Amino acid sequence: MKTYIITGANGFLGNNIVRELQNEDCEIRALVMPGDKLHSLDGLRCTLYEGDVTKPETLGDIFTVEDGSETVVIHCAAIVTVKSKFNQKVYDVNVGGALNVAEKALAIGARLVYVSSVHAIPERGQKVIGETKEFDPELVVGQYAKTKAETANALLKMSRERGLDVVIVHPSGMLGPHDFGHSHLTQLVLDFCNGKLGACVKGGYDFVDVRDVAAGILSAAERGRTGECYILSNRYVEIKELLDTVSEVRGTKKIKVVLPMWLAKATAPLSEAYYALLKQPPLYTRYSLYTISTHVTFTHEKAVKELDFSPRPIRDTVSDTVAWLSSQGRI
Repeated sequence: MKTYIITGANGFLGNNIVRELQNEDCEIRALVMPGDKLHSLDGLRCTLYEGDVTKPETLGDIFTVEDGSETVVIHCAAIVTVKSKFNQKVYDVNVGGALNVAEKALAIGARLVYVSSVHAIPERGQKVIGETKEFDPELVVGQYAKTKAETANALLKMSRERGLDVVIVHPSGMLGPHDFGHSHLTQLVLDFCNGKLGACVKGGYDFVDVRDVAAGILSAAERGRTGECYILSNRYVEIKELLDTVSEVRGTKKIKVVLPMWLAKATAPLSEAYYALLKQPPLYTRYSLYTISTHVTFTHEKAVKELDFSPRPIRDTVSDTVAWLSSQGRI
């Protein structure tokens, strides 16, 4: 029986991967931080292990497997941030933690699927961005992107020089059901649905369903080529289009005010301070505004050909997200 070890299993992407595996004949091991909330995994078939990726001594149990057994490690654990200020913990988790997990995977001969991000891929002025194997933290913007780029470089080096069986996936902005936390896109939908967002910012990004990413990751574990990278994206969506779709599926009025980017950038520091007081992820920061103003397009053609990746229409994602948030009493 194949064993899946999933780090960050109670997170947005992690719990959707666990859900995707429910009907598979496999052992599912879920790594969670001590003291973390676990309601995202309630009722799901998996064995919980407590541990901290920054402390390799806490990972012994979950990485103890029978010799010769087929094991796949899916490393989702990371801190996603759009804040402007440097945070040492983000680096320790996103770089140090990922390399600790890679060492454990290498020691037991497991395949590692590392969840990176399209943010790690340098733009270099091209109209359509595809996969690369050359990552440089100096060529991307924001601490999150830099940590993902540094880690991707290190893992590919481990693959070349030490034989690590690693496949890297790069999801774009994820939206969908079963977000029990406060991801930035979910927070955007919640604020709009609950009447806290009277205007949006001009701009957009590539948004993909988290369930499609989960399926793509499991396909990468099965069919991905060692040392290869795969973009798991959907299509570019304007923020106004996204919120209009929310209005359409709910039968409510569409947003009318679209703020120019210069005004949003001028007020971004106030936004960060405001959401810090609310203890919620900030919607508009200098980094998030940079992201939605780049107008980049990502191609997932490689994932379609090699992983049979098939992202669903964004309207279906929005409809299911709104329905799930409503069922949770959050709208």
